[in-house]
Amino acid sequence: MSKRRSQLASELLCSECGGSNIIHDDESGEIICGNCGLVITDSVINKGPEWRAFTQTEKESRSRVGVPLSFAVHDKGLTTMIGRVGRDAFGRKIPLKTKLQMLRLRKWQIRSRVHSSVDRNLAQAMAELDRLTDKLHIPPSIKEKAAVIYRKALDKGLVRGRSISAIAAASLYAACRTSQTPRTLRELAVHSPIEKKDIARCYRLLLRELNIRMPIPAAQLRVPKIAAKVNVGEKTQQAAVEILREAERLKTTAGKDPMGLAAAALYIACVMNDEKRTQKMIADAAGVTEVTIRNRYKGLKEALDLKI
Repeated sequence: MSKRRSQLASELLCSECGGSNIIHDDESGEIICGNCGLVITDSVINKGPEWRAFTQTEKESRSRVGVPLSFAVHDKGLTTMIGRVGRDAFGRKIPLKTKLQMLRLRKWQIRSRVHSSVDRNLAQAMAELDRLTDKLHIPPSIKEKAAVIYRKALDKGLVRGRSISAIAAASLYAACRTSQTPRTLRELAVHSPIEKKDIARCYRLLLRELNIRMPIPAAQLRVPKIAAKVNVGEKTQQAAVEILREAERLKTTAGKDPMGLAAAALYIACVMNDEKRTQKMIADAAGVTEVTIRNRYKGLKEALDLKI
């Protein structure tokens, strides 16, 4: 704490004389210039804990902090929950009059959390995002990005007149695309109450109105997802990734669906490593047709001059 205080003091300069000899008085909570005596601040807040800890375990057990701020919660986590526990901190039963008072406070606290239309909208949208991310096994960081995109769309008035679930699903798909997380519109539509074409329409709206720049999708990132479904070994996966990297270096992957390229490269790697996987198995796992795999297979074989 003293090291941090001295660092802050070295960064401060006196507005009267320009001196850097700044003194922190912990007892009075004042910051004083040591040269001219000017009181720079007279109410410094001590942000440190009011307890002492001598080990890391003791420090962790005594820390009393809540969850971090999260955009994926409609009120960003800044809320108070009044529970239904019928006993106090000492384990004694709460009188009926106090219990009824706490129930009334709980009711009004819940109402105050979603008192405006924006709060109600966010509460419904964040619940839908939470459900979709759970179904699609999407990491919390991607969920946070999706929540930020949805909040931007709400501030710009893009949700008005449109389905909340559609904008939420489109925001999640946009977050997956920006972070190169392999999730397709078809997978999203399976777990969403909105049809695929409506999610795609809202996704294009978000790109246009929020000016979101999407990175070029990498086919290499799709390989582990397909390989896990058809139970392919790590050696074969690495071979498929190398095939895609060489094809990308030769600029033969431009304009082609990354999922189809990944499926074809994995099929080639299976043939080269003698892993018996049919085109139909890989096509079903990738969500593409067997014709797509055959076409991409021929293209990769000719471009890389593979001897299979």
